[in-house]
Amino acid sequence: MTVLLVVAPFCAFALLMLLTSATASLFAACGVCLAVIAFDAWRGRSLKILGAGSAVVFAALGTYLAFVDPSLSGSAVRFMVDAGTFAIALGSILLRYPFTLQYGLGMVPAETAAKPEFTHANYVITGAWTIAMLVMMLANGAIWIVPGLPLWLGLLVAFAARNGALYFTRWYRDYRTPKHGSPPADALRNAR
Repeated sequence: MTVLLVVAPFCAFALLMLLTSATASLFAACGVCLAVIAFDAWRGRSLKILGAGSAVVFAALGTYLAFVDPSLSGSAVRFMVDAGTFAIALGSILLRYPFTLQYGLGMVPAETAAKPEFTHANYVITGAWTIAMLVMMLANGAIWIVPGLPLWLGLLVAFAARNGALYFTRWYRDYRTPKHGSPPADALRNAR
């Protein structure tokens, strides 16, 4: 359920970009972000960095398109959304509070959350999502810069990067669970 709530604004944005204007897609995605934030608040959960940051990105870009430059291409808008989410993810790492930590804290007992291994695992998972966001940003940047590239290529890369990060998150979370014991320091290097 948590993963669906996290990706819902981005799925809404991607789908609506195929059906309506970029401005409407951005404001609708912002609305989905705000709905997820309200749902989390109703459930007594904290405000999430990614959710709040994404709402700001969608609202800022939507406002820019509505009042400054409505002629911005769809590829440029997708690139800017990806750049915004990449900045949020990388910023959370640089601020020493990886964005996945907030989601992880709600899924584990307090004694697990207090362990340094838990924080380390969240840095690794946030790093994987940051790389996925970078890949999506670069793909949409290429489509924006080279207009002859097909839209489906960007969608395919986004789908692969997002699903790759999701698969890695699940695998790494399961790998780090107590039933497997603590992984060796070079576990990621040997996993290839």
